[in-house]
Amino acid sequence: MNKEAIVNIHTEDPFMKVAIEEAFDGISQGHGGPFGAVVVRDGKILGKGHNRVLVDHDPTCHGEVSAIRNACKNEGNHDLSGSVIYTTGEPCPMCLFACIWANIEKIYYGCTIEDNALIGFRDEEMSTMILSRDQIKDFEECVDRDACLKLFDVYLAIEHQTY
Repeated sequence: MNKEAIVNIHTEDPFMKVAIEEAFDGISQGHGGPFGAVVVRDGKILGKGHNRVLVDHDPTCHGEVSAIRNACKNEGNHDLSGSVIYTTGEPCPMCLFACIWANIEKIYYGCTIEDNALIGFRDEEMSTMILSRDQIKDFEECVDRDACLKLFDVYLAIEHQTY
């Protein structure tokens, strides 16, 4: 797989660039979907991760959960107060609530729930089952969508397992 395709993706935010690179690392190894995330506090990356559903045989190991686990391990603490998370796709309900449980203060996501559905993920279906995104509009913010859509294009162009 051509890493040059990812290196040349322009992002507005350097932390989203890291999330995109993390997602690329995961999809290039067949670990799961194109979802990477980084947890940041005071301009410093505390942890990062990507979707590992397929490689770990774990339906809960989404990019955000992987990054939260990594940040907590690195910090030696289960409380990520004062941090934010950058993620290539708008979090599913499980990941959204994992961010809340970890005391993450803000979510910056690239592709929307609707974009996730276009590449075969059912986040939208699950989101509508339990909440209205309007209730959390100040907690989430879409950034660098075009860059993350390019990542999704790379994902669609490679051989991958849909789950």
